[in-house]
Amino acid sequence: MGDSATATREDVRRTYAASARAVDATGGGGGGCCGPDCCGETTEALFGSGLYAAADREQLSEATLLASLGCGNPTAVAELRAGETVLDLGSGGGIDAILSARRVGPSGTVYGLDMTDEMLALARRNAAEAGVENVHFLRGHIEDVPLATESVDVVISNCVINLSVDKTAVLAEIGRVLKPGGRVGVSDIVAEDRLSPGARAERGSWAGCIAGALARSEYEERLRAAGLEDVAVTFTHEVADGLHAAIVRARKPT
Repeated sequence: MGDSATATREDVRRTYAASARAVDATGGGGGGCCGPDCCGETTEALFGSGLYAAADREQLSEATLLASLGCGNPTAVAELRAGETVLDLGSGGGIDAILSARRVGPSGTVYGLDMTDEMLALARRNAAEAGVENVHFLRGHIEDVPLATESVDVVISNCVINLSVDKTAVLAEIGRVLKPGGRVGVSDIVAEDRLSPGARAERGSWAGCIAGALARSEYEERLRAAGLEDVAVTFTHEVADGLHAAIVRARKPT
């Protein structure tokens, strides 16, 4: 990576490390994904644990809910089944990995991948408190997944791919680790095609999930370039002018 990309990645890491420490230190939330720089007082309605069904929230500790910084509920999008192997890219405090582990059951396995030590420590504690034993949290980058080729049934992610400095690599890794017939169920921030990269940057920071967002057509093209089919990027709610939380679906050919 170049110096600029390295600096951006480090800014993202620092931001989410601080969020994890805020949960640990005060029992308070670390702020929604975008924070006040794009959503202001409406952040809680657009990001975090409020986007999960009450039945899901009731299964989780307060710390797990406070550490939820995503823009959707990918565990619902992915329609997980018993016995499946799931990869959660950018697993953060563990909310989606823990819910996924319960949905795939004891015969299934979930891997949560994150680059932030503080988030990994928080996620492991949250999983232990939840009594979930079929989830494994791994340290690494979503551009270079430490799992074997064709080893995963489902890839999920919650408002993290937009944070990557190399989204082409992320989507290529998704295509690599998925088994034939495997599927993608991702929540992410996506821009309308009318917004240039400069216009996205004017609306919020990279670490705030805004400046790095792909346009919908870019997302679709890169998923197909990664060898995936049945690609669909569906907007769910607007988080800033021309930027939306979105459900991203795709499938690897059999």
